[in-house]
Amino acid sequence: MPARPFLKWAGGKGQLLPELTARLPAQFRRYHEPFVGGGALFFHLWNSSRLRHSAVLSDSNPELIACYEAVRDEVEDLIALLLELRPRFSDREFFYEIRGWDRRPDFAQRPRVERAARTIFLNRTCYNGLYRLNNRGQFNAPFGNYRNPLIVDPENMREVSRALQHVDLIVSDFAAVLERALPGDLVYFDPPYVPLSTTASFTAYTHQGFSETEQRRLAEVFLALAAQGCFVMLSNSYTELACSLYAGQPVHERLSASRKINCDGRKRGMVAELIVCSYEPAAVTSPA
Repeated sequence: MPARPFLKWAGGKGQLLPELTARLPAQFRRYHEPFVGGGALFFHLWNSSRLRHSAVLSDSNPELIACYEAVRDEVEDLIALLLELRPRFSDREFFYEIRGWDRRPDFAQRPRVERAARTIFLNRTCYNGLYRLNNRGQFNAPFGNYRNPLIVDPENMREVSRALQHVDLIVSDFAAVLERALPGDLVYFDPPYVPLSTTASFTAYTHQGFSETEQRRLAEVFLALAAQGCFVMLSNSYTELACSLYAGQPVHERLSASRKINCDGRKRGMVAELIVCSYEPAAVTSPA
């Protein structure tokens, strides 16, 4: 069976995989994804045998990376814990109890597999599957009140574990990819998007947020990677800021995608997205 993302993630790229795949370089060396999120493109590359070399998945959110590490290294223990948690999916009091773990001073000392089980359980039972942190770095999405959420899919978790076996998982700022990526590598950026409006500013995947200053810094990293011979692809919202930051790139296209995560259900639906590549996909080849 193919490996699928095991977390629900705002802005997940499952629906855009055909568009992203059509714009990949013909060949590339190592794959880097500095905002890994749900990892949809990585798993697609794994399933389609496009990963001829190793991969590096990174994020500035330490709990997200710890979750990936637990799936890679302790998948059976993680599955067992999630099976224990599954009957509690409708228990509001229990939800807030484990959500509160990161308010306690001993949270970082808890076993990684326990923290990973908490992350997945909260992701599957919180409101709208929204991973959100407050400015103290504490998970603060409310209870979701689902009827029958999928807490654990053991077969998929095992396949995901297999996909991650030779992957480097790193907690780092996105700019650290400049120190790792080599000519011929593929780097895919899927950052927190530029808000579509002043009231649509959700960027709280980490407690620092992701401001316009960060968007501009990311564009500088994109250009630096391209200059050193990497294949760089990026997704963002189709806004004046995002378009201006990547104007002049070989691929600079507007796509339509649906947004399924929004606290206001009336604001879910089709939106314009930007995809940018530092190369011409149809004409690209890379050393094997």
